[in-house]
Amino acid sequence: MEPRLICAAPLPPAVAERASAAFSAVLSQEREMPVPDLLAALRQQPSLEVVLISSRIKFDAATIAALPAQVKIVATCSVGTEHIDLAAAQARGLVVTNTPDVLTNATADLAFMLLLCAARRAREYMQIMDEGWRRRFGLGAMLGIEVGGGTLGIVGMGRIGQAVARRARGFGMQVIYHNRRRLPPEQEAGAVYYEDLRAMLPHCQFLSLHAPGGSGMDGLFGKELLGLLPPRAVLVNTSRGQLIDEDALIDALTTGQLAAAGLDVFRNEPEYDLRLQALPNVFLTPHMGSATVETRDAMGFRCLSNIEAVLSGRVAPDRLG
Repeated sequence: MEPRLICAAPLPPAVAERASAAFSAVLSQEREMPVPDLLAALRQQPSLEVVLISSRIKFDAATIAALPAQVKIVATCSVGTEHIDLAAAQARGLVVTNTPDVLTNATADLAFMLLLCAARRAREYMQIMDEGWRRRFGLGAMLGIEVGGGTLGIVGMGRIGQAVARRARGFGMQVIYHNRRRLPPEQEAGAVYYEDLRAMLPHCQFLSLHAPGGSGMDGLFGKELLGLLPPRAVLVNTSRGQLIDEDALIDALTTGQLAAAGLDVFRNEPEYDLRLQALPNVFLTPHMGSATVETRDAMGFRCLSNIEAVLSGRVAPDRLG
């Protein structure tokens, strides 16, 4: 069978196996395929109708315009689509799909891990152990912040925000939230809604960001909003790095306005601001919210299911636009 799919991003083994069996896929398992190489491969193989990418591969208007005529589908193995010019894709007649819903639990787990690690000074404790310990600490030394019974504010109460809220309730936390729309009571499950974000922030001992990016959101959490949090609050971000003004964040962490932060996303990735690395009260992970075997397999399989639907003449479940 002639190959119909080219995978520009490395795939989990089980997903790669299914892609090969179903589509005779051209794989790139050793590295992400640079866009010029991808375009060259597409021109050399006219049977390739589908391109599978990840969020790290940018499909801007120029790239979309350069795609050979046979390409019908761009499937991104991600929830976010900021790396794709959707307007250009629509104008070109491309079907674009993503993989929503399947990474909720993995990302919520990581968010709560970041919250706990930031609050309990895990990075500093790890450094002490890595250095061999060999010193004693008195009752007043190296104290963290107790999470149980605290108040957690959630910005963006979609699937992931709600999953974080469920985990917080297991720790006896009070959950308050801000969202574009108030949830039905059964989804709130006792969480208190704040229509006004600024009114909510002074009550947040802990704040977890799950809002989408987009227009008007860049740098939203700057000096003004961070200054509304109570002294010694803990901030967690597993959503979009662009939500935070990192200069203001570093200032808040340095002055003690914030006690700590747990960050999985950054304004510039992977070349993140190394001033954050230098702060002992920041617990950092390299954008790994969905990084479990189960979730990455589910994302890949969902991506392939969308492709199968379109090539079979059906509407892709996760078609965008």
